[in-house]
Amino acid sequence: MRPARWLFWGCTALYVVIGLYLTVGHGFLMGDALSRISAARSVLFSRDPHLAAIGFVFTPLTAVVQLPTVLLSHWWPGLTAWGVTGVVMSAPFMAGAVVQIFKIGTDRGCPPWLIWAVTALFALNPMIVFYGGNGMSEAPFLLLMCWATRRLIRWCTTDDIHDLVAVAVALGLAYLTRYDALAAGLAVTVFVFATTLLRQGWKNKRELLFPASLDAVLVALPTGVAFLAWAATSWLITGEALQQFSSTYGNANILAQSGGGSTDAGYALIFSVAETVVLGPVLPLLVPIVAVLAWRRRDLEVVAAVVVLASVIAFATLSYMRGLTFPFLRFYICALPLMAVLAFQLVPPGGALVERRHGPHGFTRRLVVGSRSVPAALAVALVVFTPVATGALMVSPTLSDQQYALESVVFPAPHDTSDKRRTERRIIASFSTERELARHIDGMRLPEGSVLMDTVYGFAVYTATDNPRTFVIPSDQDFTSIVNRPAEHGIQYVLAVPNTGRGESDAVNRRYPTLYETGADIATLELEIPNDGQDQPTWRLYRVL
Repeated sequence: MRPARWLFWGCTALYVVIGLYLTVGHGFLMGDALSRISAARSVLFSRDPHLAAIGFVFTPLTAVVQLPTVLLSHWWPGLTAWGVTGVVMSAPFMAGAVVQIFKIGTDRGCPPWLIWAVTALFALNPMIVFYGGNGMSEAPFLLLMCWATRRLIRWCTTDDIHDLVAVAVALGLAYLTRYDALAAGLAVTVFVFATTLLRQGWKNKRELLFPASLDAVLVALPTGVAFLAWAATSWLITGEALQQFSSTYGNANILAQSGGGSTDAGYALIFSVAETVVLGPVLPLLVPIVAVLAWRRRDLEVVAAVVVLASVIAFATLSYMRGLTFPFLRFYICALPLMAVLAFQLVPPGGALVERRHGPHGFTRRLVVGSRSVPAALAVALVVFTPVATGALMVSPTLSDQQYALESVVFPAPHDTSDKRRTERRIIASFSTERELARHIDGMRLPEGSVLMDTVYGFAVYTATDNPRTFVIPSDQDFTSIVNRPAEHGIQYVLAVPNTGRGESDAVNRRYPTLYETGADIATLELEIPNDGQDQPTWRLYRVL
């Protein structure tokens, strides 16, 4: 078996084991991962199963990939209740990202010991391990970004159309994974156009204007088609083309209901730089060193890597500065592959690349005379302690809002009663109450379509229930008419959350603003369920009159 295959299957197994340890073993589940599982489950098992039930607020690839494993939850509901389908999704994607890093080093012609060292440091970085096993969209996004980076680096030398097509496909799929890919798509399009235009120098740019335009269109086309197709489909089905911004459930409303994004651009910039350094502690050293070496070597491959990966980091920084997003460490995760690739690029490129069709402006890389051991040793020396540094900073509530509770998993301290430890334990307990609530409702043995619930908070209940058809949810086409006249449509119970914060976007609260407090004259309080999770609502189960 080839080394890359061993690497892929080994990393996949590692991430699956760690993912199951976190989810099934400790109940540490990520809300965004569960919400994608809920969307996939509604496609297959809701009262009104249809593909559009996957939703248009977030991009679809993460949920679509899980459909085959979510199908198995019909027989084993624990697959969705504990986020196992997400683990099985993210692990091979992150392993694929590791393989792409390995191949970037191989393409560069680095010494094998350096390739394995940098690849191992990347694969075992705590952030990579965590997102390789938690079912979030970061794993497929990183694979596609690393794939695009590798093929764009190759294209700089080979001018092979196959490399450029691979870049285009990777970026198009990346948009269907995370909206951040638009930034990479734009940056790569400009880079490809400029590179082809200037292949023969500034004086001959007119001769290459048409080929440069063709290359730019080729690399931009899949992303453009993905953007237009997704927006058009959303508009045809929901009447809104960009639900991420316009929908009640979209990111803009989530920000507003959660207290808003940053209002201080200067602070946001400093914070974004700090987040990038948390993930790439040696980037402030690597970037200038590699930049100087690239200039001396006339090495365009370095620019290609920066264009793909740094554009995503820049987009996250700009978005936070404008108050359009949350201060989440994971938004800067492209700093990790950027650091790994730049470590490889300390070593001069060497050896011929295997290519399918040598392009008209391709060239054979000359083998640089001189020792490659010194830059290789420098590369390892710079990155060897980065996993430890990142892991240490991941337990900071300020810098690592979504990850710091891992401290109570890795280093449990059951007798520590500090506020930080209590908060960590509540974060880990998130969605445990929803699982208990789903179990309680399942035990009531209610008929189909008898419980009304929005999935703003209810997604965790929906992933945990053994009987998803018991619930009427927003993706059901008759949801609006049922909300307006619940008793007439056989609704026996309504699951309610407080009409504050995220609860303001709950469709039941929007129709009955006083339901949670008073029953809104349509229901009486049956049960109140305090929540064990951090920042999770106290549920109320109302019986419809």
